[in-house]
Amino acid sequence: MTVADILKAARTRRESENGFSLIELLVVIVIIGLLATIVAINVIPAGNKARVEKAKADISTLENALEQYRLDNLTYPGTSDGLQALLAAPPGLAQPERYRQGGYIKKLPEDPWGHPYLFQVPGRKGAFDVYSLGADGQTGGEGDNADIYSSDG
Repeated sequence: MTVADILKAARTRRESENGFSLIELLVVIVIIGLLATIVAINVIPAGNKARVEKAKADISTLENALEQYRLDNLTYPGTSDGLQALLAAPPGLAQPERYRQGGYIKKLPEDPWGHPYLFQVPGRKGAFDVYSLGADGQTGGEGDNADIYSSDG
């Protein structure tokens, strides 16, 4: 077999291959679109649920820091002192020498929607509440906009 025969066979083979038709390409694009839609429908709610779970975990961390504060200082910080009392001793603390050097938490987290966590003494069901106003940043709401409280478990 000569080089000319090999080139002739390659040229004949290329001419017989036609590629994909427009219909075949459209079917593939529709299938990819359907798969993307299914993935989006299943992933987006999981992201919202993850934000709520992160808020609950942050609130739990803040509750633990507040309990440590209470053990050292014999009382919870006041509503006016807020969660900032976990970073630095609030003014007017009865026994400032009891306050833990370095504070009770390194940094106050923001909720997953970029808002600060709120603190109130007394709480709805206990000594205090740590809470997030949810995705909308406003009191009340349902679903992702619902408030998330420390006492909600």
